[in-house]
Order: sequence, then structure tokens, then C-alpha cells
Amino acid sequence: MTKKKAIMIGAGISNMAAAVYLIQEGHWDGKDITFYSLDDHGANDGAKTDVTGNEYWNRNHETSDQTGFVARGGRMLNYRTYVDLMDLLSRVPSATEEGMTAAEDTRDFDAKHRTYDKARLMEGEKGIINSAKMGFNNKDRILLTKLIMMPDDKETELDNVSIADYFKDDPHMFQTNFWYMWETTFAFRTQSSAQELRRYMHQMIYEFTQINTLVGVNRTRYNQYESLMLPLINYLKKQGVTFVLNRRVDDWDFKETPMNEEITVKGLEMENVDTGQKEHVDVDDDTAVFFTNGSITDSATLGDFNTPSGENTDYGAASSLWKKATDHFYNLGNPDKFFADRNASGWSSFTVTTKDHTFLNEITRITTQLPGNALNSFLSTSPITPLGQKDVRMSIVVHHQPHFTDQKPNETVLWGYFLYPYRRGEFVDKQYIKMTGKEMVQELIGQLSKVDPGPVNIRDKEKEIMDSIVNSVPVYMPYASALFNNRAKIDRPKVIPEHSTNLAFTGEFVDQPYQMVFTEQSAVRSGEVAAYHFAGVPMSNLVDNPRFDKNPKVMAKAAKKLFE
Repeated sequence: MTKKKAIMIGAGISNMAAAVYLIQEGHWDGKDITFYSLDDHGANDGAKTDVTGNEYWNRNHETSDQTGFVARGGRMLNYRTYVDLMDLLSRVPSATEEGMTAAEDTRDFDAKHRTYDKARLMEGEKGIINSAKMGFNNKDRILLTKLIMMPDDKETELDNVSIADYFKDDPHMFQTNFWYMWETTFAFRTQSSAQELRRYMHQMIYEFTQINTLVGVNRTRYNQYESLMLPLINYLKKQGVTFVLNRRVDDWDFKETPMNEEITVKGLEMENVDTGQKEHVDVDDDTAVFFTNGSITDSATLGDFNTPSGENTDYGAASSLWKKATDHFYNLGNPDKFFADRNASGWSSFTVTTKDHTFLNEITRITTQLPGNALNSFLSTSPITPLGQKDVRMSIVVHHQPHFTDQKPNETVLWGYFLYPYRRGEFVDKQYIKMTGKEMVQELIGQLSKVDPGPVNIRDKEKEIMDSIVNSVPVYMPYASALFNNRAKIDRPKVIPEHSTNLAFTGEFVDQPYQMVFTEQSAVRSGEVAAYHFAGVPMSNLVDNPRFDKNPKVMAKAAKKLFE
């Protein structure tokens, strides 16, 4: 059913993609598209803390120190798989590089700064681990091969099967270098969905052979807000699109029908979070509603150098609205699967800004690699779980500098995260979620000291490092890994649910054929599909997606790696 106007609930990359495709492929006028959202960052972060410090998601935990920069997270790109994202970026100008599209900007930067990780895994008493060896035994190989070879039409056999369930007779899998790298590269946990692991093994199977070096990883020139989101925002504003920010859409007005099957949105209820006022927006027959039904940065909270992040117990703005939709209709999924278990989904991260390169130079010396695209993960020296796993203490990324366009010449920004925020530090005896920014840096220095080859240990420079820090901003994100939570196929709605006349679901909490979550690829694809549907553009015009699991050469290389 074609429409002439659109309301976007949420200003993440999926809805922005939908707007671009409506304008360019559907030939819509930008003035007929309106966004209602809390902010325009989505999950693609990057800002000075004085920009984000007072946003809605942190209102209950304001901090006094708003210097430096903050990135709640960051995601690695991959051109070979992220084909819809690259198509989208080819349609808008770069926000920072004159004469380039956002896609050309990213490709240009990446070609000059290729990824090659030399210190993917590090462990006390061992230093840099030789992670080129996956560490599989034959049982690992058999079960992993069975998962990789499972056809699409058998995927429901993994409904509500966790990764731990799938490998229940093979705890050795969780003691391999492969698992530690997979866990920290993609943020899977043993309680995550085996169904999603299968999709990753299908779509990222070529990455299997190079996960220790991450040579297939591509990065943007600056943080992903400035390199991905800002080009889209600038383009859409130039096209006359309206952005109404600081709005939390909190209820629906659905058309009532005899069997209560037809899904037609007649209006939206929302709150102006600046004033507390309630507002109503009518939805007429010519308007489609694009709803991003979950956000991994909802309810996030931040702290500062001397303040822990705290915790916001809100169920989440997007997921709360999704839940209200499921109260009306039975075929729109189950948000509780993703947002009711923070133990399965939360992480803590931290962003460090320094006024000089002291800390950066020490990390470079210890890891033997220049700042750029590397991901370094620190393992415990002994197992800590019933499955025999070593603890992944923390992971860090030292970006190519500058990571923000308004960094001062000698400033450094680096980012790290704790995948298990309720575990305790080794050098600071606190749960990670309760640490201040200072304590997170102290924990990092401690982990680096264990793998420092010397002759002078980083511990001897701790005071100098601490004196160089402008700020260290901890962030707790209760839903950062929610999209990996254990699920059944039916627990996520389709982009266009059955019987929907004007409502589309977008983002990474929708079910799409072959797509894997936690990628800008799947988010953009959902917006593209929804836009084509309501603009009457043939689905045959969608960007063609490769299936690497059906490529004999790729599969042969993966099989060889499996036995190394």
C-alpha cells in the first residue's frame, strides 16, 4: 500500500536510510518526512561530553565533569558484507571531506590505514598470545560445521537454543582462542542465541579465517557519528526533512477493526522531555509510520573521572513502545526476550581523553602496534566459569588519531569495554559497573602491566599517565548486547508485519532473511525494505546481498582454517 508521507519514530541509521531511499528512489519531497526522536545519534556514537552529558538518557545521573569526549560504543564495518550501508553512503556527501561521498571518504581513509591486529589476545605471564591457532578439537569442529551447514529452512530448530545449549556436550569450545576472539569481536556470550551465531557463521564465514588479525575490518575516518550519521543528517535537512528531537513517543492510537487484525496507526502520543508536556500527532491515510522498535543505547547512563555511571532501570524508550504495540497485536514479536534480562545484555564502556600521548605511547609499546583499528582483549590466567572459560577482563580500541574533528593536536582518545559489567576488577576490587572513570583506567593499567615486556613497566609511569588524563567517562548500557539474546524466530516482527496497512518496523530487532544483527548492514536493509514497500518501488531493486556461505572458495578456506 503506497503512501505519500512518513513519520519516523527514532532517528537511528535505519530510519535515516529509509528517508534517503524514499527521497531518491521513491521521489518523495523531503518536507513530507518527519522524525520524532530523543536524539539523532542512534547507536553510532561520538561527541564531546558537554554535548551528550545532559541528554535524556542520562538525565537521572548528571555528572559535574563534562570535559573530554565520549563514545558509548563503536562498531566495525566490513565492505564485503555491508553492501546496503555502502550503497546508502554513496548517496550522500561526506560531512568532513569536500568533494567526496560518505562512501568515498570511508574507502579513502581505510585504504590508507589498513587493519592488521598484532595483539588480539593478551594474557598475564604470556603477553601476546599466538591466536592464529584456533585451538579446536574434533568435537568442536563437528558441531561448528553442523551449525555452518544448517540450511535456512531449518533455522527454527535453533529456536530458544542458547550457544551454551548447542555446545552443552562440548565445553572445550569455550576454552578455544576462537571463542575468546569471537566473544570479544562480536560481543556474543554463552547465553546468546545459537540461531544468531548460525547467521554470523553464514554471513561472516570469510572473517573466520582472519579473526586473529581483523584484516577484513574497515573503519571510518572519524567516529561513526561524524562519518556515518552526520552526512545523512546534513543531506536530509538539506532536502527539507523535519527533525523533532527530545520527544519520547510513548503510546499508539490504533484503528479498531472487528477481528482486531488490521494494523493501522491513527495517531501517536508523545512526551516533550524538555518540558514534560504531552503531545498528540494524528496519522492520516496518506502517512506511513516507520518505527525502530529497539535501541541498544536506550537507558544508558554515564559518569566521569570521579563518578561511576549509575544505572537507569527504564525498560527503554523504543522497547516500551514496542511492548505496547504487542499488547494490541499478536504477530509483533516479544520484546521481553531482549529487554527483560540485563545480565544477558548489559556492558560497561569507558572513553579516555588525554592531553598528550604518554598513555598512547605506552599502549603502542606493549601491543607492538600503532594506533588504528586493533582490538586488544585481556584474558585471565585461569578459568572462572563452569564451562572452563577464562575471564575476558576487558577489551580496548585505540583509534587512529584524531577520532573527533575537534580534538586538540596533542589529545588522544581511546575506548574500552567490559562485556561482563557485574564481574569484579583484578586491580580495583569493585564490580566494573561501580567503578569511576579513574578506576577503569587503573584497571587497564594493571592489565597492561601484566603483559608488559619491559624493561620499564607501565606501572612506573602510572602517575604521569594519570596526570595526562582530561577525563575518563564510564557508560553503562543495559541493552548493548540485547540483540544477541536467546530467542525464537517468531520473537522479532517482520519489517512489514502481516495485516499492516501503514506501520513498518526497522532496525536490528526485526527479522529479515539472512541478515545478522549488530551491523549497520541489517539496520540499513530494514529501512530500505520499508521505504520500497511504501513508495511502491519493486523489491527487485533492493541492493543484491552476497551469500558467502554459498561461495565454494570461501568455504574451502574456512574448512582449512578449521583444521589448523
